[in-house]
Amino acid sequence: MRIPLTMTARAAVVATLAGVSVVGCSSHSNAPTPSSGSSTTTHASVSDYTTLLIKASDIKAPDAFAAGPVTKDPNGQSGATVTFSDEDHSHAIIDTIQILLNPEAAANGLDSAKAIQHESLLAKPMGAEVGVGGVTISGSSPDHSKGVTVLLFTEGKALVTLEFDGPSFGLAPPEFVTDVGQKQDEAIKKGLGG
Repeated sequence: MRIPLTMTARAAVVATLAGVSVVGCSSHSNAPTPSSGSSTTTHASVSDYTTLLIKASDIKAPDAFAAGPVTKDPNGQSGATVTFSDEDHSHAIIDTIQILLNPEAAANGLDSAKAIQHESLLAKPMGAEVGVGGVTISGSSPDHSKGVTVLLFTEGKALVTLEFDGPSFGLAPPEFVTDVGQKQDEAIKKGLGG
């Protein structure tokens, strides 16, 4: 199984959060649910963050996408991830939601993720009209085997990474990336009561 670029960077983001965020960094990585401390009742009612992920039917593209297995709490971090791919597996969308301690920790995580993706793809972040602080970063994968567009944003204490992988000669259209991102943002707002 191929490990996506965002998954390999995930441990670095979580480690960076430990150094950047001052409040309760070590407690969020050990707790699979946000049931303690200052969580609101709407947040406490969500214990399975896989329900926040979009569905394959939300992805409007010429070729149908199918969802792979959903992973709950990837790398021990509260949240969920799923990979969608088209029939010939030439295009993939890796959708990862991390649930952090609070919106400030999510914003710090967004800054760390932007720096990691900027360095990996050798491209500058561009503003995106998705969630809070939305940006896209597009370029070639480090081994130049594929074109990659990463959409990063926060919604409350959720940090979202949507990685769009395709052939090396083409990147996902910006309007497609925005559409998928906005649908993911809406699903988080609905699921977390935001």
